[in-house]
Amino acid sequence: MVGLGAAAGMAAALGDPPADYASIPAVGLFVALMCVCIIVGHLLEENRWMNESTTALFIGLGTGAVVLFASSGKHSRVLMFSEDLFFIYLLPPIIFNAGFQVKKKQFFRNFITITLFGVVGTLISFTIISLGALGLISRLDIGALELGDYLALGAIFSATDSVCTLQVLSQDETPFLYSLVFGEGVVNDATSVVLFNAIQNFDLGDINTAKLLKFIGSFLYLFSTSTILGVAAGLLSAYIIKKLYFGRHSTDREVSIMMLMAYLSYMLAELLDLSGILTVFFCGIVMSHYTWHNVTESSRVTTKHAFATLSFIAETFLFLYVGMDALDIEKWKIVGQTYSPVKSVALSSTILALVLVARAAFVFPLSLLSNLTKKTPEGKISFKQQVIVWWAGLMRGAVSIALAYNKFTRSGHTQQPSNAIMITSTISVVFFSTIVSSFSNFNAHRLLQTHSITCDCFKLI
Repeated sequence: MVGLGAAAGMAAALGDPPADYASIPAVGLFVALMCVCIIVGHLLEENRWMNESTTALFIGLGTGAVVLFASSGKHSRVLMFSEDLFFIYLLPPIIFNAGFQVKKKQFFRNFITITLFGVVGTLISFTIISLGALGLISRLDIGALELGDYLALGAIFSATDSVCTLQVLSQDETPFLYSLVFGEGVVNDATSVVLFNAIQNFDLGDINTAKLLKFIGSFLYLFSTSTILGVAAGLLSAYIIKKLYFGRHSTDREVSIMMLMAYLSYMLAELLDLSGILTVFFCGIVMSHYTWHNVTESSRVTTKHAFATLSFIAETFLFLYVGMDALDIEKWKIVGQTYSPVKSVALSSTILALVLVARAAFVFPLSLLSNLTKKTPEGKISFKQQVIVWWAGLMRGAVSIALAYNKFTRSGHTQQPSNAIMITSTISVVFFSTIVSSFSNFNAHRLLQTHSITCDCFKLI
């Protein structure tokens, strides 16, 4: 009895490990909601009008409404948005799995076109949205916005949603279009983030030719070094696994070293102020080509499903949060007290119009330019394919939200009306474009089927 009393006393003295018990219900709710999303998504598997991202979005919206009602209109979220959570934990598995699962033959066959769309196209989109925002949004008189704010809007809304593009096209049915749209999406996200960070650090009060050239040089340096780092990390993992042959003793070590080295490449890129998105994407491509063939058969099956599972969970979490965030009452109250509903709708509509125009301004001209370099009809992008590429890249998602929160809030909060309306408009644009993507999935299939019958050049390899 004395021993038990002493043990109990020692336990009481030491205490339990510190824990943030307030976050346990929130995390538990999100886990339960993700389970619901998986079940509902499975039941709607054959429904072309609904996809997994749209399902998660609606469930998040419904949960946000319930939380808003239960809290007597105080808030609709159970977790506060965190850029660290998004960029450090959720985005890497999504982008890495995309590189790991992508069909490399199609990707590298269209690499020049993908780079043309992802880099040059994003710069064109950034320019048009920034100039359009400066000319149109400034007339709405929403508050004191500076030149840096308009340029930031250009970068924020130039970022497409790579996750949504996965839902629009099938890699197996349309490998050519899939490689174009998704490859462009990844490069586009990296370009937009690099542009956004460059604008944040650029002195807009003193612009000259030398600084502009330095900016372009830094931009090219980031892209090349990020790509090289990703390739190097992938090759290093292949060399280590081949030389040490972990599979002799444990397949767990093979799988672990692949996961950790992939994540290490992303974190190293961020530590060196490079583009982690590009780095982990190319790391995934190299690992799937070299490292994957040096592991045991059981490790190949495990890694393929493990990476896909992590990516799926991260995607589901993101769309659940976006759905909840659409009812962020704090910012909507500030906007409602300061601006009329007409002005809020006008701002969101203007941004959507600029996104539509900016997307068309580079997809069709650059497709024409790309076709001039193709010698065979099979490699050319037909007009209907161009329409699908334009449509599939209109969705805006978590990257846009993360950049908007970075620019217009502090730790997810703001009391300035002009910043609040920018956040609510970003959420509105993301929500609307994601909902529209559920219809694009159906329409894209119809357009592809029609085109495959009427045009021989659309035969996909």
